[in-house]
Amino acid sequence: MRFMILVKADKNTEAGVVPDGKLFVEMNKYNEELVRAGVMQAGEGLQPSAIGARIKFAGGKSTVTDGPFAPAEELVAGFWIFNVKSREEAIDWARRAPMESGTVLEVRRIYEAEDFGDALPVEVRDAEERMRAQLAAKK
Repeated sequence: MRFMILVKADKNTEAGVVPDGKLFVEMNKYNEELVRAGVMQAGEGLQPSAIGARIKFAGGKSTVTDGPFAPAEELVAGFWIFNVKSREEAIDWARRAPMESGTVLEVRRIYEAEDFGDALPVEVRDAEERMRAQLAAKK
């Protein structure tokens, strides 16, 4: 099972405040532990929404709105993708993350093709498998 662990933004992450070096060292140790355990598939921090954009789709058209976006606590400041056996294991790993006081992590399961059963057309399922194989070959 794959889970995305979302690091929720706050006023500091949205202001572009860089954590102190100690937190970077702790986070690096944590990420190395995740990699050694075969849990972490990806993980990155995101820059503030002020330099981002939103694209809204309506009536066959799209509209782009430049950041910043509010409220900060509804935004994402970073993420990990974990490959684990259960929701509980994802939560256990996420609880070990070296976070500053007040940080909120959200644990969300990623859909897999089999989650859609017969609703997912066979040609789409086959295309998904081909694309995943292509992505894996590029690593």
